[in-house]
Amino acid sequence: MQNALWNDPLYRQTVYLVVGVLSLVGLCLFPFRNKNTHTQAHWASLKSWLFAAPILLGLCGLPQPWPIVILTCVAAWGSKIFFQMMGMYHRSNFVWATYIGIIGLAYAIQFDNEWLYNLAPMIFLGAICMIPILRNSPKHMIQYLALTLMCFSFIGWAFMHLGWIWKLDRGPYMVIYLIILTEVCDNMYLLISRHVGKIKMFSRLTPRRNLEAGLIAFGLTIVLAWGLRHLLPVRTEVFWVAAGVVAALGGSLGDLVLSVIRRDLGIKDVGPFIIGRGDLLTIMDRLIFVAPIFYYVMWYLQKANLT
Repeated sequence: MQNALWNDPLYRQTVYLVVGVLSLVGLCLFPFRNKNTHTQAHWASLKSWLFAAPILLGLCGLPQPWPIVILTCVAAWGSKIFFQMMGMYHRSNFVWATYIGIIGLAYAIQFDNEWLYNLAPMIFLGAICMIPILRNSPKHMIQYLALTLMCFSFIGWAFMHLGWIWKLDRGPYMVIYLIILTEVCDNMYLLISRHVGKIKMFSRLTPRRNLEAGLIAFGLTIVLAWGLRHLLPVRTEVFWVAAGVVAALGGSLGDLVLSVIRRDLGIKDVGPFIIGRGDLLTIMDRLIFVAPIFYYVMWYLQKANLT
């Protein structure tokens, strides 16, 4: 346990800060928890985070390779939900191929094989193209191949860039920083949209969101990025501004992409994260674009020594 993050005072301080803020918000929200359906949903989401956050942060404080193992399990769980949502979870060949592909991504991260990681989507496509051949069955295979590749690309390859971020200088803190920014941005966006704004740019995809609320949430995310900049490897403006912009815009883009899929399937947006509702994708969708973009932005800024 010598290399465990729990041995770092900053990590313990960060965990206590996250749990403390969640508890404080809970105390403020408690008197209004039954005011309407919106406050009930946010209260349920907050309770879910109060339960999940200490467990996840505790597990992530373990030494390597446990953080990568946990990330792999989350990605596999998310892919399972994706296949269930698409109505193809019974196609076990494609499901297990995705699980194996995600494990392969974890292997590449653990052993710093970035070349293999970036080549993985093409290797995976070639592998799943063998499934209809081996099954001697062409029926619906175009749809199955496309959806499986989409699942692997978004929930596997893109999402698991969090593992690469984890391995950067102060990477664990940047992962926590990134999740906080995306969650706060999205929840503030939804909350403000109920009271402010009329211009709905994507009314057919996500009718609850509007431009004015998006701009306010964007500004608040930038402020929060500044307030938590001590979690970054460098505290200069270029780092925290870049992080705030990527988290706000990338998170909204990921949410819109998953909204397109849900709307096409006739599935209603589920709103905030609540344990027991089964939609882990409400968190993961905001990270499918944020994680890879953030990784390459931070990697470039660190390599360029823009301090």
